[in-house]
Amino acid sequence: MPTADSIYTDIILEHYKNPNHYGELQYAEFEQRGYNESCGDDINIYLNSKDGKITELQFIGKGCAISQSSASMMIPMLLGLTFEEAIERIEQFKKMITGETPFPDDETFIEISALKGLVKYPVRVKCATLAWNTVRKAIRMADLKYKSTLQQG
Repeated sequence: MPTADSIYTDIILEHYKNPNHYGELQYAEFEQRGYNESCGDDINIYLNSKDGKITELQFIGKGCAISQSSASMMIPMLLGLTFEEAIERIEQFKKMITGETPFPDDETFIEISALKGLVKYPVRVKCATLAWNTVRKAIRMADLKYKSTLQQG
């Protein structure tokens, strides 16, 4: 059984120290802020899209190693996906991190499985899902705009 110390695996710490896709997108189509009131984690997600797909995704934030590393691991998993595929992947992650479904042994989830010990710590699950919930809101805004554009012809 994981201890409080063991939830900070090498992968989590590496992503915290050297996050992927960290920084503000200067010309982001969509920006969404997420804030965890229980611990103070704060994140901004920046998203650009084209033809219903995520083309650019970055974040900036302050908070614990779990919230920041989860964002760092999430972004490569969503880049290039359609909005629908990205929402599916977000929902899949949320089911895994809450223990509803197991983490698969597939390449897609290899790094993010470093967070699976959090299942035993519901308060920490909120940290891990902050970026995922925030990006879902940005994707929904992008999807609405995309569908509106399609309808206008």
